[in-house]
Formats: sequence, structure tokens, C-alpha cells
Amino acid sequence: MIRLLAPITLALLLAACGSAPLAPLQGSTVDREKQSNLKSPTPTRKPTAVLKRGGGFYKDDGPADDIPDGLEDIPDAEPKWEPLHKPATKPYVVLGKEYIPNNALKPYKVRGIASWYGKKFHGQKTSIGEPYDMFAMTAAHPTLALPSYVRVTSMQSGKSVVVRITDRGPFHADRVIDLSYTAAYKLGLINGGSGQVEVEAIIPGELAGTAYAQVTPPTRIASNAEKDEIEQLARRMALEEQPAPPPPPATNNDAGTAKGIFLQLGAFASADNAESLKNHLVRELDWLSESMRVNPGGGIHRVHLGPYASRGDADRVAEKIRAALGYRPTIVSR
Repeated sequence: MIRLLAPITLALLLAACGSAPLAPLQGSTVDREKQSNLKSPTPTRKPTAVLKRGGGFYKDDGPADDIPDGLEDIPDAEPKWEPLHKPATKPYVVLGKEYIPNNALKPYKVRGIASWYGKKFHGQKTSIGEPYDMFAMTAAHPTLALPSYVRVTSMQSGKSVVVRITDRGPFHADRVIDLSYTAAYKLGLINGGSGQVEVEAIIPGELAGTAYAQVTPPTRIASNAEKDEIEQLARRMALEEQPAPPPPPATNNDAGTAKGIFLQLGAFASADNAESLKNHLVRELDWLSESMRVNPGGGIHRVHLGPYASRGDADRVAEKIRAALGYRPTIVSR
């Protein structure tokens, strides 16, 4: 009987060895090294962003689904002389505020809040016509020459980056610059969404680290032609801002020629710049239910929202926009 059991027992042991590997001895240095060598490669590092209410990046925006490795190693923008983008030098109006862009590279140094914009704008056309790349070292500014270069320094961490200004914005009352995702990441601004920074213009060819005396934006004296252009915009907006009866019932006519009460969000000489603002605001104000369109006429491209059935309805939406962005759009009728 014992002779019969021995082969059976040996067969069972061999079967068990073939179906499950033996666990390594705990505490064995050799075994621990073998286990570490069998581990999968380190996963791609993905910086996280806490989507805070009222954060510095645009609503419903955020980091991309796939963040490439080595964001820290992406080099800063390299300042160089470039021809300015002429359409971006024209005066414009956004949410009732007039902007006169620089038409030359000039000293500039200011402190304020920086925000960043990410995947909702990735690939969209910027104000100089190039697609926005959230992983490039770029930024948006309301008035600096396009393109130009600035050094941005975090007041909290002391870290600095050099970025190329390629876009217009931000159009929030409390912000001075909108950074690309990578620039904000390198400054440590991703998680908080925004942060205090110092922005200083870099004039190509000057010694690195040149400091300018002023700590506020230099006074920009508009030329007579620019003053005339702003006055024309203001006059046209004033003429449009008149009480109007409720719009007629909707018809099959082109929506771009609809009559009624509208909110004017911006006015530009450049159609591309008007379209760029519209795209930004559509994403920023994604709670809006009304249509937003660029309405050309008289050499001016106006970004209109509406129409509204009454001035009271338009007023209520204008106040919500003021609460969100800090500026109130103009009510117009056409």
C-alpha cells in the first residue's frame, strides 16, 4: 500500500509545482532585486490640477488627457527679433474696455495675477494666426506687441520662465497674463490655477536680466490715428446703445442679420481677432444659451450675443457676465 501511495504523492507534488510558482523567501536581497527588475516601467508623470471653483484657468478647461514626459525640460522661448503681426496692433474694445496694443517693443514691468489656459484652446488659432500649443512656452497679453517676449517670475516660488506672447487675453479684470500649460507648470501654478507673478518685457539683444525702473505698465501715448479709431468705435457703440422694441418673431432669414437687442462683447478692426475673442468667450461663458456671432459692418467686426426679448433680459445676462469676468458688456440694438 505504501509503495502505491508514494508515486501518487510525488505526482501531486509535481503538478502543484507546475501550476503555481514558489514565493521568494522574505528578506532575501537577491529575491528583492529580481522582483524590482520585473516591475513595469514607471508610468508617464501626469501633473494633476485641482479644478477649483473660481480658479485661474478657463471654466471647463484643464490639463490634457495625455501629458507628455519632461515638461520641466522644455526650453524657454528664445527672444529674437520678429516682424510684428499688423492686425494685432489695431485698437479694440472688449466688454466695454478699450485696449491700445503696442506697435513696437518697449520696456514693461508689472506685478499681478497670472492664469493659464489648456486643452479647451489647444489647436485653436491665436491672435497671430498660429495654432495654440498648450505644451509650448507661450502666453497671452491684452496689449503687448505680438509677437514679443517676456520673463514671468512667480512671486511665491521665485522660479522664472521666458515665454513668447502670441495671443490676446486674459479679459478678466484681475489678471495680467495668461500662460500656456507648460509655462504655468514650470512656475508651479497648475494646482492653484493662478498666482502672483512679475511680468517683464525682454528686448532682444539687450543683456539678460536687464531691470527697468518702472513697476507699473508704462504710459502708452496713442497716435492721432489710433485716437480717431477708438473715438469712431466709441461713437458707433454709443449710437447702437439705444432702447429698442422687442425683436420681431424669428424668420428663416440669416441669423447674422437678425434685429433686436444684443450684448456687444467686443469690437475689432480685424475679423480674425473678433473670431478669436468669440471662441474664447464661448468656452469661458459656456453657461450661455444665446448665440454668439461676429457681426461685420462699417469696417468694424463686433462680437454680439443675443438677441434678447427685452432690455431687462439683456441686463440680467450682462450682470452675470460682469460677475464672471469683472467687465460688463454694452447693450446695443440693431
